[in-house]
Amino acid sequence: MQHKATDRIIFMHNVAKTYENGAIALKNINVSIRKGEFVFLVGSSGAGKSTFIKMLLREVVPDEGNIFVNGYNIMEMNHRDIPYLRRSLGVIFQDYRLLPNKTIYENVAFAMQVIEAPRRTILRSVNSVLDVVGLRDKYKCFPNQLSGGEQQRVAIARAIVNKPSLVIADEPTGNLDPETSWGIMDIFHRINRLGTTIVMATHDKGIVDTMKKRVIAIENGTIVRDEYNGGYGYET
Repeated sequence: MQHKATDRIIFMHNVAKTYENGAIALKNINVSIRKGEFVFLVGSSGAGKSTFIKMLLREVVPDEGNIFVNGYNIMEMNHRDIPYLRRSLGVIFQDYRLLPNKTIYENVAFAMQVIEAPRRTILRSVNSVLDVVGLRDKYKCFPNQLSGGEQQRVAIARAIVNKPSLVIADEPTGNLDPETSWGIMDIFHRINRLGTTIVMATHDKGIVDTMKKRVIAIENGTIVRDEYNGGYGYET
C-alpha cells in the first residue's frame, strides 16, 4: 500500500473517470505534486475539479490509471484503510462543515479525539492552532456566533491541528468577501511556508493572479495547462 519511492505527495498517471450517466469527468490525467508545493486547481464549473479532489479523498475511484496520495495507493486500498488516508489529510470545504452544538475549541479538538490523542496534547495543539488562525479569544464561542470568515478560520484550524503534510481546500473563499478572503489566504500562505503541501480548487481570479503559484487548469475533464508562477487564465 505504501509508496515511498519519491518525495511526490500526489501522483496521478493516466487517470480517467466516466460516470454512469456517460458524463466524462476526467480523462488522461497526469499530475505529480511534490511535498511543500502550493497548487491552485482552476477551471470553469463542471470542468472536473470536484472529481479531481474527490479522487484524492477516495470518495470517487477512477475507472483506470494509478493514484498515490500521501503514501497511499488509492486504487488498491482496502475499505478499512480509507479512514487512515483521510485522517492523514487536512480537508477544508466552502461550507465550513463545523459541528453547530460544539464550541470552537471542541470543534478543533474533535479532529484529535478521533485519533485518540492524549488530552494534554489536545489542549496544547488546539490552543496553538487557534493562535495561528487568530481565534484564541473565541474558543468558547459556538459557530453561529462567528462570522463566515471566522468559521472558515476554525475549519482551517481543525484541518491542520493534526499536522497533516497535505491540505486539500475546495473553494475555501467561495462564500467570503474579498478582504476576508485575503485574510484566509494569508493563513494558507503561512501554513505552506512551514512545509505543508496545499492543493486548492478556486474560482477566485484575483487570488490566483496575485499569488503566482503553480496553476493546474482543467477543462472538459483534461488538463489544459500546468504552469509555475501561473495566473487564472479565464475571463470572469
